[in-house]
Amino acid sequence: MPSITSPLSTIIDGRAIAAQILGELTSRVGELKKRGKTPGLAFVRVGEDAASKVYVGRKEKTCAELGIVSETHVLPDSTSEKELLALISKLNCDSRLHGILVQAPLPKHISESKIYSAVLPEKDVDGFHPVNVGKLMLGDASGFRPCTPAGIVELLARSEVRTDGAEVIVLGRGNIVGKPMAAMLCQKGKNANATVTICHSATRDIKSHCLRADILIAAMGVPEFVKADMVKPSAVVIDVGVNRVDGKIVGDVDFAEVQKIAGKITPNPGGVGPMTIAMLMQNTVRAAENSGN
Repeated sequence: MPSITSPLSTIIDGRAIAAQILGELTSRVGELKKRGKTPGLAFVRVGEDAASKVYVGRKEKTCAELGIVSETHVLPDSTSEKELLALISKLNCDSRLHGILVQAPLPKHISESKIYSAVLPEKDVDGFHPVNVGKLMLGDASGFRPCTPAGIVELLARSEVRTDGAEVIVLGRGNIVGKPMAAMLCQKGKNANATVTICHSATRDIKSHCLRADILIAAMGVPEFVKADMVKPSAVVIDVGVNRVDGKIVGDVDFAEVQKIAGKITPNPGGVGPMTIAMLMQNTVRAAENSGN
């Protein structure tokens, strides 16, 4: 293990890379507007979850900066599943809207799977509809990919991290990050072709798996779970975690210590988060480009 005098790892700046992508999208939005089409995105938020308010606010701000028209529907916690499905049906039929995002979490009495399945696949810019999930598994690029793992793929590609033949360990098996992340990186194609292992709460000796990783992606939701002695020298470490500890946001990686070992590492905040929003905007612009409206 390198001494504490070893140079610190290179920071993968998610904000800077997201800004590049948003700059590219600005010209695509401009082209759409020349054709008389303005991309439209609807946000649906149920309840007053503090984090959800912040996330939707950031997405609204980015839409405004890009020239994407957005509208936000805020419903009370008492909203029934039937009422939410009725709103989604209405938004599906609105030709002004090319994308629909239902902000998680939803109240416990509402089935997230039913809600995500109700959004038309061609407006599912979150990439959660079973049709888009199926296309991802089949390697069909015509579907929408979930924004966070898609953003990680872009982070790696634009940071010149080679995935071809790489040993990738994904910590976490969730439907939003872990599973789609593994599916993307093991595909036969550009910015993929990796050998991927998913580790989770039932994995025996997670540390031994992590020490094999050329690329380690932490998405377990456990504050500072990944310690320096779990990281192979010069590995690339991507921290997806968002955990609130003593009023502060910390990731799933012990950044201060792991930075001394890793070759490249994402900060938190400022790493994966901005990329998630950039990919949402990219999906929305593509949905508008694909639309006949």
